[in-house]
Amino acid sequence: MPQTSGMDSPQIGELSPEEISALLERNHVGRIAYSMHDRVNIEPISYVHSAGWLYGRTSLGAKLATLEKNKWVAFEVDEVKSLLDWQSVVVHGGIYILEPEVPPGAKNEWADALTILRRLLPATFREDDPVPFRDIVFRIAIQETTGKRSSRPAHHKS
Repeated sequence: MPQTSGMDSPQIGELSPEEISALLERNHVGRIAYSMHDRVNIEPISYVHSAGWLYGRTSLGAKLATLEKNKWVAFEVDEVKSLLDWQSVVVHGGIYILEPEVPPGAKNEWADALTILRRLLPATFREDDPVPFRDIVFRIAIQETTGKRSSRPAHHKS
């Protein structure tokens, strides 16, 4: 087996809060992880990052039933250039289902979410919506974040 010097090893480091926010802003697909009893599920979802929240849509199903019982989730987004050149962010927070109907005088978080979601997909909840079955809007509070990176030393970059 060939030996490599420590100089060939990737450099593993932490992302700054600004880098974490920028990665979440640049991307729009991640994975949500949630658990019930002794089982953890992970599913890909599209999202929009805005002001300390991740906004998305889903449809009625087992995931929603599980999340109503345990709203604590993890959410991960990766940018991978190669095996040794990547960045990854993990968010922990509560997930909240938003309702389109609100009492008079209450802040309409659903309407705000709709505006945010339309930044990613302008047809959201319109006649030409490509995923009309995703009729439940949610948001995840960004309560904790961690970010890691792996990169090759500068002399290896091309």
